[in-house]
Amino acid sequence: MKSAPNDNIVFRDIDRSVTLASTVSKKLHKLERYCGDIIHSRVVLEAPHQHKSKGKQFKASLELAISGNPVTISSESESIHRAVNDTFASAERCLKERGERKKARRHQPLHEAAEE
Repeated sequence: MKSAPNDNIVFRDIDRSVTLASTVSKKLHKLERYCGDIIHSRVVLEAPHQHKSKGKQFKASLELAISGNPVTISSESESIHRAVNDTFASAERCLKERGERKKARRHQPLHEAAEE
């Protein structure tokens, strides 16, 4: 990742937490294992307004600028830590699938690639 991960963590309506920021930073660095061409990342942690039926919900959003198509993933939960874990688990799955598709395209015979 070419940008500093701590500069890309935004807290909205939540007190800044050093432990939460370090957890997010570690998870960002872990994503580099699955996709080495991450150009920029941005994580937004927020507590949107309270829902009458759901109670207090936290939201974690992850935006990854990757060569090709950008990836945006978000998750809501009653716990900010669970929202962060769910968001990064989804991002990990997405990047693994992306890598597998890229690898499969690379190993296609030339006549099949030309037909598509």
